[in-house]
Amino acid sequence: MERKHRARRPGTLAGRAGGWAGLAAAWLYFFIIAVPLLWMAVSSFKTTNEIFNNIWGLPEQWQFQNYVQAWNSGISRYFVNSVFTTVCTVLLTLLVCALYAYSIAVYDFKGKRAFFLLALAGMLFSPIVSIIPLYQEVQTLHLYNTLWALILIYAAYQMAMSFLVIHNFFADIDKAYLDAARIDGCTDGRALWNIYIPMSRPVFLTSAVLTGFYAWNEFTFALVFVKKDALKTIPVGLLAFQGEMHAEWAVLLAGLTISAIPIILFYIFCQKYFIAGLSSGGVKG
Repeated sequence: MERKHRARRPGTLAGRAGGWAGLAAAWLYFFIIAVPLLWMAVSSFKTTNEIFNNIWGLPEQWQFQNYVQAWNSGISRYFVNSVFTTVCTVLLTLLVCALYAYSIAVYDFKGKRAFFLLALAGMLFSPIVSIIPLYQEVQTLHLYNTLWALILIYAAYQMAMSFLVIHNFFADIDKAYLDAARIDGCTDGRALWNIYIPMSRPVFLTSAVLTGFYAWNEFTFALVFVKKDALKTIPVGLLAFQGEMHAEWAVLLAGLTISAIPIILFYIFCQKYFIAGLSSGGVKG
């Protein structure tokens, strides 16, 4: 037994081999993700002929006009629509989840568990399964061909996970802070804004990243509920853009790079908070 215990220690040969295997797997995963993105970014500065004749080399002359052409050909409109949709979805999701999580975490009332489970019920339904009733509802509310149809649907499907993460963190905050604030005459709204939200910044940024990533890249609902070209978001807009630029691969890659940059930068900026939020506000037994 002693021998087995020593064999599993990190300093032993088996422990070092496991560490190297994990490191190799991490680098392999990074390679699989990073190389296509890097190739796309570099190729976006080439001519279309260079993309096919010099696949892995650097551009002979950096074609910055590819980005200008892509932006002026419609990517700017799709980009603005995606930014508006994503920002509104994130704000609406965090606002509703913060209010609901605060009421469940702070107050004890009859049926509290039922309300908690009701909030998580959204995780049981696939978005694609509900597309027909959602289409009927959007038509009834006269939201068809509006970005608000996407915002409300995206927020609805992201609230369950965001609520779970935020609620778990709120429940761990010592209520002594709230009691002290109430003694000083602090209302629930001010307690939420001045105490709970600042102390929960990592989980809010985690929820923002997850919600923003979903809203930025969602394709099916954006294709079904928005038909006007002026209101299309990046994923659907790039589909139309690809048809227009079927012979201009360099311009198309420039458009794809433009669509990828915001969410990558947002994730890099929030990375340390994202990891902290996942570890502190994750699912607990």
